[in-house]
Amino acid sequence: MPNHVHLVVEVWGVPLIKLITDWKGKSSRLANQLLRRRGKFWQEDYYDTLIRDEAHLKRAIRYTEQNPVKANLVNGAREWPWCSAGHRDEYERLPR
Repeated sequence: MPNHVHLVVEVWGVPLIKLITDWKGKSSRLANQLLRRRGKFWQEDYYDTLIRDEAHLKRAIRYTEQNPVKANLVNGAREWPWCSAGHRDEYERLPR
């Protein structure tokens, strides 16, 4: 996505805020270096949702995979290079 990111992650021993802070910090340094610029790259906040059950997890993954399609960036989710859809097998299953 050109202006935001969708992620579905499983959080274990590290608090989500630490994961997000570390990820945003490293990615912003790398992006600014590539773009030869300085300053803020990401907005300070984020939005999260607790996944309640297996059905909710499946919906969240499908929503995330379909987001670039909905934004008219690609015709199919498998075309988006940063998407899990391209890793699905012939039965539409993601690897474990």
